[in-house]
Amino acid sequence: MTAVRSISQVASLMADPKRSAMLWALIDGTPRAADELAVITGLSTSSACAHLSLLSSAGLLRHETRGRKRFFRLATPEVGTAVEALASVQLASRSVGGQGSSLQIPLSMRKARLCGDHLGGEVAAALLHRLHVAGWLEGSEQHLVVSQEGKGQLEAMGVFIDALAAADRRGCVICHCSKWNDQGPHLGGCLGQALLRLFTQSGWVREQEGSRAVHLTPLGQQQINAIACLPSRQVG
Repeated sequence: MTAVRSISQVASLMADPKRSAMLWALIDGTPRAADELAVITGLSTSSACAHLSLLSSAGLLRHETRGRKRFFRLATPEVGTAVEALASVQLASRSVGGQGSSLQIPLSMRKARLCGDHLGGEVAAALLHRLHVAGWLEGSEQHLVVSQEGKGQLEAMGVFIDALAAADRRGCVICHCSKWNDQGPHLGGCLGQALLRLFTQSGWVREQEGSRAVHLTPLGQQQINAIACLPSRQVG
């Protein structure tokens, strides 16, 4: 029953709205001072420190001292994964009568971020939309496949769909990923992973150590936005 006990203990710590808000404020990997977390959560510094002490002693946070201040960050990537998973769950009761509000995605992660092994964020959501509109992808959200047109276009970029299919034991070459709210789902599966690898190797996307946020270079944004971009129609 060790796993059950662990779930219960972690859930009890995260159940407090103020502690949940602290964990969410740290989701992008940026260390934040105790007084800053107090302001974010609307607590006094002493109350914030008490909550932070509980999270730290449980192994959910780690801290470092800089001068007179203590800075906190998520202890492990697994903690971040758990927080993300809980943030992504949509309870049925939240949709009744239109009640409930979505969590605000940290500004540093809105445009582009790591979402597991693929790229998430607004740029990734826009890319998936263009792939649909351009006809590179076809089928339903539950059964999405690469079209012949898309296969040829992706192979010209160095992404070979047949090789991805052969290497993926789960048979999940491409799938929608709807974590959080990026103005629509983004691309997951092996294809999403392969595209992130291409973007990183090309120097368009740069990962930041200890952070889920990524840096999108100006050239990278231009090149990614050009993928599956249909030519604009001339007027007149």
